Amino acid sequence: MKTRTIAMTLLVCLVGVAVCFAASNSIMGTWKLNEAKSKLSPGAAKNSTVVYEAVGDQVKITIDGTDADGKPIHNEWTGKFDGKDYPVTGDPNSDMRALKQVNDHTWTLTVKKNGKVTTTGRIVLAADGKSRTVTTSGTDPKGKKVSSKTWYDKQ
Repeated sequence: MKTRTIAMTLLVCLVGVAVCFAASNSIMGTWKLNEAKSKLSPGAAKNSTVVYEAVGDQVKITIDGTDADGKPIHNEWTGKFDGKDYPVTGDPNSDMRALKQVNDHTWTLTVKKNGKVTTTGRIVLAADGKSRTVTTSGTDPKGKKVSSKTWYDKQ
């Protein structure tokens, strides 16, 4: 009887860990911009592809797209979803980003340049895990207020 109770307890714990791991990894993978469903500010950059991948106990986010002039952009961020600032490489408009996981389907985003917050946002993953929206607001490099809601489909 004791052995059966211990075995069932271990099984329940393993299933719980697997479910939690799957939930926290639901955003992982490659995401493509769905321009038809998105509402971008005029002259805003387009993040065409966003890739989330695990790197040890951190997450690496790689973004490829085009800037306001149509030139290619590529930037990378590696950090944790703990709300702390981590450096960005390749983005002339930001040098730090902080992401925080609110729940299994929601993250907050803060973008900074030289210690000043330039953009805040919210990432929401659809219940089926096949799409996500990113709602942002802030100021562009010229100080103009901008906002957008972008839609991404999982590849």
